[in-house]
Amino acid sequence: MEIREMSLEELNEMNKGTLMEALGIRFVSVTAQRVEATMSVDSRTRQPFGILHGGATLALAETVAGIGSYMNIRQGEQSVGAQASCNHLSSALDGDTVSAVATPIHLGRTTHIWNIDVLSSTGRLVSSVRFMNFVKPASSRQK
Repeated sequence: MEIREMSLEELNEMNKGTLMEALGIRFVSVTAQRVEATMSVDSRTRQPFGILHGGATLALAETVAGIGSYMNIRQGEQSVGAQASCNHLSSALDGDTVSAVATPIHLGRTTHIWNIDVLSSTGRLVSSVRFMNFVKPASSRQK
């Protein structure tokens, strides 16, 4: 299997004009076997009670799992999110920065399964996520 090589600058540049940019998601470390990104808990990502919104957490988790799969597919293929399972275990408060670390559990020909730990800035586990991507031929717009 080919492993893609992209710099952090290139990956973060891909976020321009997307949900990732709107939520402030930034990649800080990316390899084929580990993807890490950060996101601030602020007005874009918190719920009215001042804690990290579960939907923002899932967007962060899907982002790192998606890039992880992207780094492990061949030219002419694309990965698409298929299933997420998330357990929120503790809160991250307004002003904190959370990080999501994705590692692969299974990198098959047509499915990828990722484990994602979302951690507070103090290293406390905020959420545990399992995410599955389908791998399929890229559409003509995606090649």
